[in-house]
Amino acid sequence: MPLEHSFRSVRDMITAARRLGLGLALLLGGSTAAMAQATACGGDFNAFLNGVRAEAQSRGISQQGIDRALAGVRQDPKVLQRDRAQGVFQQAWMQFQGRMVNKNRLASGQQRMQKYASIFRQVEAQTGVPAAVITSFWGLETDYGAVLGDFDTLNALATLAHDCRRPELFRPHLMGAIELVDRGYLTPEEMRGAWAGELGQTQLLPEDYLAYGTDADGNGRIDLLRDVPDVLMTTGKFIQSMGWRRGEPWLEEIRLPDNFPYDRAALVAKEPRAQFAALGVTKADGSPLERDQMPASIVLPQGRGGPAFLAFPNFDVYLSWNNSLVYALTSGYFATRLAGAPAVHPGNPQPGLDGEQMKQLQQRLVQRGYDVGKVDGILGANTRAAVRSEQLRLGLPADGWPTAQLLTAL
Repeated sequence: MPLEHSFRSVRDMITAARRLGLGLALLLGGSTAAMAQATACGGDFNAFLNGVRAEAQSRGISQQGIDRALAGVRQDPKVLQRDRAQGVFQQAWMQFQGRMVNKNRLASGQQRMQKYASIFRQVEAQTGVPAAVITSFWGLETDYGAVLGDFDTLNALATLAHDCRRPELFRPHLMGAIELVDRGYLTPEEMRGAWAGELGQTQLLPEDYLAYGTDADGNGRIDLLRDVPDVLMTTGKFIQSMGWRRGEPWLEEIRLPDNFPYDRAALVAKEPRAQFAALGVTKADGSPLERDQMPASIVLPQGRGGPAFLAFPNFDVYLSWNNSLVYALTSGYFATRLAGAPAVHPGNPQPGLDGEQMKQLQQRLVQRGYDVGKVDGILGANTRAAVRSEQLRLGLPADGWPTAQLLTAL
């Protein structure tokens, strides 16, 4: 089944900022659309929709398209429930990837890579993105198009844009969804997908559908729901837009020596691969790492006893797609398996914390002055950084993995 993933923070915040800049310019110009922006979120839903209609008109969307898209649009309380309860990422990485990167999904992905080898070659020639990378997202998001989601996209985006939690993120995609209808790419009835407004076999948001959608088979329509060539080429262009570096790796399993300095194992701390080789880091099979200047960082999803990976600049694309390390590492690992890598060595990690214990840890970190973001029981980047700092202070291996021992020590 498709993942109930969190918003794609980096790219969507940039898009949102651009749209907010447009809104401010209109406001300063005193246009009708700018006045509509005064009801940016919250309040009466009909008044909010009137603002949406005015902004859509200012974007050049036809009145007929606006009317078709917004006819019968309503708030969906189930969307808000999903938005506030993304507990899937409370799972430990080995548990999560074990469920998602299963034998059936691997076999199906490999079969599709063979079946669509010709279009995959075209995509890689144009974008530099390998088949395994695209296929990993395709498989994790929708099981290769089998499970597209059943939320009404226009209802979902209108609900999230009206809600005052992240309107700057979702309002632009509501505009994009209206434009998809206006251009004739999709009918409102066809627009069903994930709770956060993603559409199609790789679950792109409407603004990305518009920006990168490609009619790869030349049939006159960009259809990311049913047309596999369109899906693959569009996804390749989307990944390329996030900074994919042609011909470079993205993730590799490694083996750490017993005396490895764990304060050097942090996703944000990139070093030349040669420096890790000098510290005794090897490939998973024990063979030597390349001694070159390729930037890399060491990722330990479950601390020093668990799996270890070398993440390269291309791995940043996975985090741009979804800012959860659990998801990004699962997708990157899945792509390595599709490309022929063996199964990961699970190691013997120390038990982590459950959701309630993680919240206790986060609360204690906040009391010590750390910014962990929301106290939600999810081990995010800020919480990992704070854990690493406290491990250093307490003389513990600074691997960023919170344990009962650390919770007690705090």
